[in-house]
Amino acid sequence: MPSAVVALTGASGAQYAVRLVEALSEASWEVDLIVTNAGAINLHLECEMTPEDLSKIKGVTLQDNKNLAARPASGSAKFDAYIICPTSGTTIGKIAAGISDNLATRSALVALKERRKLILVPRETPFATAHLEAMTKMSTWGVVILPASPGFYHSPKTIDELIDFVVARILDQLDIEHNLGKRWSGEEVN
Repeated sequence: MPSAVVALTGASGAQYAVRLVEALSEASWEVDLIVTNAGAINLHLECEMTPEDLSKIKGVTLQDNKNLAARPASGSAKFDAYIICPTSGTTIGKIAAGISDNLATRSALVALKERRKLILVPRETPFATAHLEAMTKMSTWGVVILPASPGFYHSPKTIDELIDFVVARILDQLDIEHNLGKRWSGEEVN
C-alpha cells in the first residue's frame, strides 16, 4: 500500500490539507499526519476540526510534531511521498536552511536526503523575497513547489471546487487517478 507523510503547518489553507488527506485515503494510501501547533490553530479556525478529528479518516496515523523519533523522522522508514500542505513561510525557510527542529521539517529533510518526492504547497501571499529564494533553491534540488493557486478556466462555482483544483494538482504529482475536476482538453476555446 502506498504511503505519504502529510504535514499541515501554520499557513492559512487547512482545507487543502483536509481534502488531500481525504483523497489519499480514498486512493487507499496510508498517511502519517503531522500537524504543527500553528497548523492546529488554523485547522480549528478554518475547518472546526482538531488533528485528532482528521486522524479518524481511514488509513491516517497522527504523529506528534515534537517526536523526532517518530517513523517519518527516519530515512529507513520508506514513504512514497512527503507533502507539506499548506506550507508556511517559516517552514519553507527552515527546510531550505537545513533546520529540522520538529517532525514536519525533519520529515522534509529526510525526503531531501533520501531523494524522495517532496511537495511543498505554499499558501502565503505575497511571498517575501527570502521565501522566493528558498523555494527557487529547493526547486533546483528537485522539490515540487506547488502554490495553492487555483485556476478558474474550469468555471468553479464553489469553494470546494477551488480546493479540489489544487488537490488535483497534488494528486497528479503522485500519479493518483482522480475525478477532482475536469481536465483541460484543448476544445474549450473552439
